[in-house]
Amino acid sequence: MHSSPRTYCIIGDPIDHSLSPAMQNAAFSALGLNCTYIAFKVTAQELEQSVESLRSIKVAGFNVTIPHKVQVMKFLDELDHSAEKAAAVNTVNNIEGILKGYNTDIHGFIEPLRRRKVDFQGMHVLLLGAGGAARAIVAALSEQIGIAKVIIANRDPNRAKELADIGSELGLDCGTVSLDQASRISPDSDLIVNSTSMGMKNEPSIIDHTHIKKGSIIYDIVYRPITTDLIENGKYAQAVVVHGYEMLIEQGARAFELWTGIPAPRDVMKKSLLGVFGEPT
Repeated sequence: MHSSPRTYCIIGDPIDHSLSPAMQNAAFSALGLNCTYIAFKVTAQELEQSVESLRSIKVAGFNVTIPHKVQVMKFLDELDHSAEKAAAVNTVNNIEGILKGYNTDIHGFIEPLRRRKVDFQGMHVLLLGAGGAARAIVAALSEQIGIAKVIIANRDPNRAKELADIGSELGLDCGTVSLDQASRISPDSDLIVNSTSMGMKNEPSIIDHTHIKKGSIIYDIVYRPITTDLIENGKYAQAVVVHGYEMLIEQGARAFELWTGIPAPRDVMKKSLLGVFGEPT
């Protein structure tokens, strides 16, 4: 246990939607740790100065969310293998003044699929987005045996190509399409993952139920709202759905363990997110 108070935080833009403070503070409280977790809105222009400010005030660690997961790497002292593999950072630990970056999104993404005992053999994957979270997802997929193809759909073709190149270097067969072509690819996809912020504002999914294969897997990493339009369409199409809060809990639990060296109270973290209503059906 930590006797002296420690402060942790999350930085991003936007940040108001983040459920990490509630989740991490519930975990700290449950284990009687003298720790606090807060959220800071940090724009792209403020990123370097903000990281240095966190260093100067000796913040114990922090999470990184949209849109800083790639750019933040330039301002850190060391990178863990997970961060190097994903070419993105979502968790930073302050080790006696040395800021070390990790990627807990890799574990966070794949664990809900492992719990479902998903067979990746011959799988065709459609990944929406090419940002920092998508990089972790590609890294996670590269560790699974038998994936046949990964198609990355993104608005910016250059970013899609960059991520496809990263995936190819990790041993995946990757291709790209524009985001507006995603629904053309989706009917033949066994796993469809949304790694963009689409759905955060309750906007309609670009993939409706008529373009989702029955028995496929729909995975939306957006966790607020818990049930996005893509998830709804997946249910209607009789697909297996994976909610974003599942990844949020697992990546947060791994970050908690990196910071504290203590097993994370996952049930407490889950209850802080879902409250008395329990898991969505």
